[in-house]
Amino acid sequence: MFKLIPWFSMLFVADLIPVLGAKDIFILAGQSNMAGRGGVNHGKWDGNVPPECQPNPSVLRFTANLAWEEAREPLHADIDVEHVCGIGPGMAFANEIIRIHGSGIGVVGLVPCAVGGTSISKWEKGSRLYNQMVMRANKSLKDGGAIRAILWYQGESDTVSKENAEAYQGKLVKLIQDLRFDLKLPSLPFIQVGLASGEGKYVETVRKAQTGIKMENVKVVDAKGLPLKPDHLHLTTISEVKLGLKLARAFSPKL
Repeated sequence: MFKLIPWFSMLFVADLIPVLGAKDIFILAGQSNMAGRGGVNHGKWDGNVPPECQPNPSVLRFTANLAWEEAREPLHADIDVEHVCGIGPGMAFANEIIRIHGSGIGVVGLVPCAVGGTSISKWEKGSRLYNQMVMRANKSLKDGGAIRAILWYQGESDTVSKENAEAYQGKLVKLIQDLRFDLKLPSLPFIQVGLASGEGKYVETVRKAQTGIKMENVKVVDAKGLPLKPDHLHLTTISEVKLGLKLARAFSPKL
């Protein structure tokens, strides 16, 4: 269902990031566990980059200044600027996509958009975060390529109140519909992460809302059971890696 389109062969010079044409582009959106808190302790990132998250000349990142560069952790350092970012699932996802598809793929482009501590109401159409995400997604296409999927990990902030948790499903459905309309991609795959934790006691309510969505090309990759940091909210580095691998396999179910 989620199939990557083979590219024309191209020469890639690692030391000089060229203006590339075709890219398979993925939007990374949501809150802190997508932005990445792996390896962050006491306000500092430990700098540990697992093998699955190492830089790869075939993985690019769309910067806050709307330019492509070789992707390096932390991917969201210039996006989620009010927080200290560490390892998230993005690099492990991209490297695994390349491993799975081999010569059938050229360059993966990642567009970080996640911001920690944001409820889904902060992502509604017309909001600053929504407008920024759509703008970044569209600008990422300026040198060619195609948006292949949105990877969404959000909902922890909506577990605090029963009202917000019960309203989550309707708001997420509307968000998916709005994004597909505004990006002019009516069947755009939307891969959401089932919550592993939450800021409040209504985690299961939000999880039920996530799994209850029955829309074409909408999937849930469950993070429940992945080890958490001592704050019982954020994924550890190894958990972020495992999540990235799971997301890649969800995107490529037949491979």
